[in-house]
Amino acid sequence: MNLLLLDLGNTRLKWGIWSGTRASPEPQLTAHGAMSQQSIETLASELGAQQTRPRSALGCAVAGAVATARVDAQLASLGLRCDWVHSPAQQCGVRNGYTNPSLLGPDRWAALIGARMRCADGPVLVISVGTAVTIDCLASDGRFLGGVILPGFGLMLKALEMGTAGLNVPEGELREFPNNTSDALMTGGALAISGAARQMHERLTRLEGRAPLVLLTGGAAPKLELALGLPHQTVDHLVFEGLLRIAGERGLVRPPAAAARA
Repeated sequence: MNLLLLDLGNTRLKWGIWSGTRASPEPQLTAHGAMSQQSIETLASELGAQQTRPRSALGCAVAGAVATARVDAQLASLGLRCDWVHSPAQQCGVRNGYTNPSLLGPDRWAALIGARMRCADGPVLVISVGTAVTIDCLASDGRFLGGVILPGFGLMLKALEMGTAGLNVPEGELREFPNNTSDALMTGGALAISGAARQMHERLTRLEGRAPLVLLTGGAAPKLELALGLPHQTVDHLVFEGLLRIAGERGLVRPPAAAARA
């Protein structure tokens, strides 16, 4: 069993190969990588260079039909066809509370399933920091209650650059009292995102009567860690963990064991 998982986002394509053997049937991440959308045409050669060759593929995509078709073409050259997941009303112990369940981004859905695997008996706040930031609330009974979407660090900076003069500055650092423009922009963005996260944390805590487990994920998650102000776990591959659980439900791999809550 060699399964390729794909997460095609607005900016990057992330991939991972999960493998198991007779001696160790629990799926393990044996290779992974990421590339910009502009580099999708290198996917086949990158996968072909891996010692472990995938035999099937499962993925989620939010980048649109053109980018998805480019990925499909790369996989077809390797004899693979990706099964792209969508967001149903219920799956893997999670119930979709979106007004129209199919309109929930499949990456958010997979992350929620991954969160449920990590915490099957309590509320979870899932904070994903990428091109956009999503902050999603999962109830202790597995209901996805809803969430918020706001611009990521890059989109915030781009909006300020477009609306003001003289903000073409290097990337800054998070500071307690920023005393230059670069650090002021970085710290302002981090505080804006963390403020939204703490608001949603307070709402979920009030509803559940206990504080949720906070999972921080996404490529830009390290930029938020110091400013978040909430006890949390940083998870590198939460979307992949959810996709792996879906793959287990479909019989593509042995269902993964639930991760222990820290």
